[in-house]
Amino acid sequence: MNHAMNTDTTLTTEDGEHVNPRTGEVLPATPDVTAVADQLVAAAREQGIDLTGPNGLLTGLTRQVLQSALEAELTAHLGYDSGDRVGKQTTNSRNGSTPKTVRTEIGEVTIQVPRDRAGTFTPVVVPKHQRRIAGFDDAVISLYAKGMTTGDIAKHLSDLYGSDVSRDLVSTVTDKVLGDMQEWQARPLDTVYPVVLIDALVIKVRDGQVANRPVYVAVGIDLDGRRDVLGLWMGPTGGEGAKQWMNMLTELRNRGVADVCIVCCDGLKGLPDAIGAIWPLATVQTCVVHLVRNSLRYASKKYWSKITGQLREVYTAPTVAAAEARFAEFADQWRSLYPAMIQMWENAWGEFTPFLSFPPEIRRLIYTTNGIESLNARFRQATRRRGHFPNEQAAMKVLYLAVLERRPNRTNPTGQIAGWKAILNTLSMTYGDRLGIN
Repeated sequence: MNHAMNTDTTLTTEDGEHVNPRTGEVLPATPDVTAVADQLVAAAREQGIDLTGPNGLLTGLTRQVLQSALEAELTAHLGYDSGDRVGKQTTNSRNGSTPKTVRTEIGEVTIQVPRDRAGTFTPVVVPKHQRRIAGFDDAVISLYAKGMTTGDIAKHLSDLYGSDVSRDLVSTVTDKVLGDMQEWQARPLDTVYPVVLIDALVIKVRDGQVANRPVYVAVGIDLDGRRDVLGLWMGPTGGEGAKQWMNMLTELRNRGVADVCIVCCDGLKGLPDAIGAIWPLATVQTCVVHLVRNSLRYASKKYWSKITGQLREVYTAPTVAAAEARFAEFADQWRSLYPAMIQMWENAWGEFTPFLSFPPEIRRLIYTTNGIESLNARFRQATRRRGHFPNEQAAMKVLYLAVLERRPNRTNPTGQIAGWKAILNTLSMTYGDRLGIN
């Protein structure tokens, strides 16, 4: 069979059939509803029917589709069509209907749910006690993940659909993810990760009173070069702490992470010791961006560009020896004016230099926690509009949804590292036995 590559993820045969490129299976044809849609829109316009709204075309079509599906379900349940006395082979029969209003992506729709005399009919399309179609819940959760508050979402949906949507309903919908979030946070992890990046951000949570709470974030890069958010944890008030990180890293080990080759982190005091206690063989790499950023805290703004330019020569040096020579010149120039800045670099030197032993591909991967910084930026976008959260669960729910959200044409928290094969080859030369690659 000769195949021509299509622009999507399928293959197209000379006969116009779509084929799954992995299995060779012929896929069912997608029905062309263009002509039907054109006829419906034209008829609606002739009769003065709006496309949307309570009495609009889309609402009517949705109502009819749901109604027809329910009737078909009852027919399958009873085994005979309505009015078909000859085909009836059961004592059970139709027994009228009950009106029910459900929320859909296009607004509220009232349908007539058919009943049977035996009371054994259980509809699947619109299950008993369900007042929302799945698409409505998906829309609410998507808006919540984008940073809208429950009040914002309620108002948005009310304006869009022309019906009242309460904040309590929005909370109920978003609470559906709590079970999934707990399973995600406890899921087993890989035995070995070549690289793990850890960082923390601060959000405001009301627990009696509004307070700053650190959220600890760990992102792993697995042996296939895929980024994955390994966990999110909210710590007590008081800022980020190495002791708290010890608890989080212990949980990762308990979930299966026996070894990590390189851990990238900020310059938090005591953090390298905490990492070493969990993964004794791990190389600790301090985030260079954090070091440069912290350097500017000690310096007058008029010197910032000069200092960052000179530091760039240090962290882009071809070897450790070259970096030491360049830093010595930098220290001689600035020590008298900013001794604390120089001391900070000297104290962090042991965790600053590891990446200098690697080629540029790996340097770019581990010299900064930018991969996790971009995730934190997404978190801040999702939390900014709220000011503060009523409790820890509400905050973690938003952060979890932000991790899962996929944005087209944007960098996402998880995904494939570009050029991973070359990176893995280099990592294998240093950590081959630990990576378990034969």
